[in-house]
Amino acid sequence: MSTLFTNIKELIQVREHGKDLLRGKQMDELPSIKNAFLWIEDGLIKDYGSMDEFHPHPAEEVYDCTGKIITPGYVDSHTHLVFAGTREKEFEDRIHGLTYEEIAVRGGGILNSAAALGKMTEDELFEQARLRLDEVVAQGTTAIEIKSGYGLSVESELKILRVVSRLRESGTTTHHIIPIKRTFLGAHAFPEKYKNDREGYIKLIIHEMLPKIGEEKLADYIDVFCETNYFTVDEMLRIIEAGSAYGLKAKVHVNQFTSLGAIDAAVKAGAVSVDHLEVMESTDFMALSKAKTIATALPSCSFFLGLDYAPVNEMIDRDIAVSLASDYNPGSTPSGNLNFVFSLACIKMKMTPQRAFNALTVNAAHALEMQDELGSITKGKRANLLIFKNIESIAAVPYNFGQVVIDQVVIDGVFI
Repeated sequence: MSTLFTNIKELIQVREHGKDLLRGKQMDELPSIKNAFLWIEDGLIKDYGSMDEFHPHPAEEVYDCTGKIITPGYVDSHTHLVFAGTREKEFEDRIHGLTYEEIAVRGGGILNSAAALGKMTEDELFEQARLRLDEVVAQGTTAIEIKSGYGLSVESELKILRVVSRLRESGTTTHHIIPIKRTFLGAHAFPEKYKNDREGYIKLIIHEMLPKIGEEKLADYIDVFCETNYFTVDEMLRIIEAGSAYGLKAKVHVNQFTSLGAIDAAVKAGAVSVDHLEVMESTDFMALSKAKTIATALPSCSFFLGLDYAPVNEMIDRDIAVSLASDYNPGSTPSGNLNFVFSLACIKMKMTPQRAFNALTVNAAHALEMQDELGSITKGKRANLLIFKNIESIAAVPYNFGQVVIDQVVIDGVFI
């Protein structure tokens, strides 16, 4: 199957190599070709260039893209897309003045979601999650990471990861398969049963959950919610070290409410990414500067909970590699819309559209270790694309906040 797009108004995020992590002033560059063509064969980008240099390519389908902009698709490197039910009651509680942490202390939050998930069958969970996957793909997400963490028992954590694996194999309800990375987050909270036995739950994670996950090959990464009232830095290190025995690299929740020294510890432990980062001390910036570990900001969570936003421009100015993700989950971010994340990054975090788009594509692909396949218009990469019409520039996407201005989404060269 081959497809040729001609007369493209602007082909954005064109990079000859497209595999380098962007930091510093590189984040201000968004290379593009105006009046371009793009040739796809067998789901891969085979050629592109200016129409002035166009030579006919054999193609079964040809699309005239006059007036349209084409970009690589978004990559969402942090979600909790598999969950059971929503938490509107807690939303009302927060309107009445309770904080996210106060709700968690009285048994709401993650524990609430875990209780609901325990009552749901794997098939029910799969069908609900699949509809959410349909929704985010239609909104431009063309690769995604999905965490467990709303199970908090051996049975339920395995149930979530099996659902994620099924989504990875079967794709959307219309069978469009996007890349999905699976992350084990058993250390999301301490279940009520282990409220006074932290060591008991950590042993359950290390000696019962992880061996089963390893045996069934259900995860690619391991995560820990390192935060006050959740897991300590030492506990985080124990758990990610245990995960490494099963080939799981670390992607961890840190610095959402407090700075505990987790960033420095995670960087030294070789974490692929540290995520959230709403609270940053000078030592946290120093630990991440020039590091391979990617700083993933989640502005939708800050918007929904009324928290400070991660200081991403200061991170970029300090040579920290920054990506953006949705944090889609039922408690703190009931939205997986990366167009809205794009808007929040520009409006609330003061990122330029160029910086934000680089964080949502090239660096987000690195945060899933898929930079060889995704994130830019580069020969040999997968043809996961977004097509926009009736917009003047990429800035129109964050400008039209709350709307989806994408005209069409392409997965592996096929329109969804």
